[in-house]
Amino acid sequence: MTGPESEGSLVRRAVCPGSFDPITNGHLDIIARASRLYDEVYVAVMINQSKKGLFEIEERIDLIRRVTAEYGNVRVEAFHGLLVDFCKQRDIPAIVKGLRAVSDFDYELQMAQMNNGLSGVETLFVPTNPTYSFLSSSLVKEVAAWGGDVSHLVPPEVLTALTERLRKD
Repeated sequence: MTGPESEGSLVRRAVCPGSFDPITNGHLDIIARASRLYDEVYVAVMINQSKKGLFEIEERIDLIRRVTAEYGNVRVEAFHGLLVDFCKQRDIPAIVKGLRAVSDFDYELQMAQMNNGLSGVETLFVPTNPTYSFLSSSLVKEVAAWGGDVSHLVPPEVLTALTERLRKD
């Protein structure tokens, strides 16, 4: 067999989905680890029109592109709708999700089973680095809004954007 389907030329793709409002070092750890395992990693930034984020979708995409540029194989795109449709359109067979605690697993397992049932897309769970096991974008925003130091929880570019945004609000 020759062409794109021949052995050795298959491109291994995965997606890391989320809202990333803002991206944290915990998110970045999962993306970095996925980028070492896959040829192409898509970071799918979820658009949820019913929620008003701190950062607009375009700002999130820009920040993620800047902090993942060193990996070389990460693509960042917005998506609206079913993640499995995003995967089908890009020939992505795997979703990579970080798990912080058992409570994450309960919800994520249901999502993984639904996604697999809808499309055959597999979900791979990656245990979060213990350093980031408590970390969420919501927590970062809350601590930063109250003047707490989150510099060790987000990349420097994100800290700058977060500080500027909160100063405006």
